[in-house]
Amino acid sequence: MLIRPAHDADWPAIWAVMEPTIREGETYALDRAMTREQARVWWMAPGHEVSVAEADGEVLGTCFLRPNQPGPGGHIGNCGYMVAPSAFGRGVARALCQHTQDRARERGFRALQFNFVVSTNARAVATWEGMGFHIAGVMPGAFRRPNGDYVDAFMMFKALV
Repeated sequence: MLIRPAHDADWPAIWAVMEPTIREGETYALDRAMTREQARVWWMAPGHEVSVAEADGEVLGTCFLRPNQPGPGGHIGNCGYMVAPSAFGRGVARALCQHTQDRARERGFRALQFNFVVSTNARAVATWEGMGFHIAGVMPGAFRRPNGDYVDAFMMFKALV
């Protein structure tokens, strides 16, 4: 698996990875009706270092790295990850997470923080905990699932220094 910087020409493949996750509505606090262009503006925003994971020329996943907050909070990084459903269980999220940790260290971030991990996303929570992140806060009922249930969201954190 190759992880490399994303280019504008990758957008159709990135959207193909993102759209199923957005439409499902179970793991990201995004409008399920988000358009392709809205997603592009958000994911490819200035200040986001976007990467893709690919194998045999196929984009399997994507991530971004950015400062979590401006100014005095800019030493903490924030990331987002999405993996194509066809690539679940193949270590793509883990590889992308390792990549963002390496890049964060190179960029001088002192820690990484995931602001909103849906508690029912057991696969992600287990992956992040397995990579050394811990649940630093719980937001009770912060996420409304498509079925109308309210579930907790976690803030997860890992020091890099």
